[in-house]
Amino acid sequence: MPAFLNPELGLIFWQLVIFLLVLFLLGKFAWRPILLSLKEREDTIDNALRMADQAKIEMQQLKAGNEKLLADARHERDRMMQEATVMANQHRDAEKARATDEANRIITQAREAIQQEKNAALAEVKNTAAKLSVDIAERILRRELAEPAAQTQLVDSYLKDVKLN
Repeated sequence: MPAFLNPELGLIFWQLVIFLLVLFLLGKFAWRPILLSLKEREDTIDNALRMADQAKIEMQQLKAGNEKLLADARHERDRMMQEATVMANQHRDAEKARATDEANRIITQAREAIQQEKNAALAEVKNTAAKLSVDIAERILRRELAEPAAQTQLVDSYLKDVKLN
């Protein structure tokens, strides 16, 4: 049988002493720093997770704030659009009323001008008719009064029409 299958008592003793010595040295110099660094790493990870949770909460708050700002901006935009529409309608109505007033004024002026032109034309027609009447009467009287007998007859007829008081 091989020797490693049946170890002697001295070998077992020294292996046990060396094992305990290595175990003591590892415990004093290796495991404590390893455990401390693992604990430190665990604390760092816990701290990072807490910070991540806090950052997540802050991001949610920022997102809510941004959404509120966006909603406020949309509301303000809608209000401004409504105001602009009202102002545009008022401006359009005012311009329409001004244009209507201007058109009515122009129409009134045109009617007055037409009436003046009509009156002037009627006056001219009356003057022309009067002139023509006088010319025609003058021609008729010249022809009829060219003879002396006709002149005396005309004078006599006028004298008969005139009544003396």
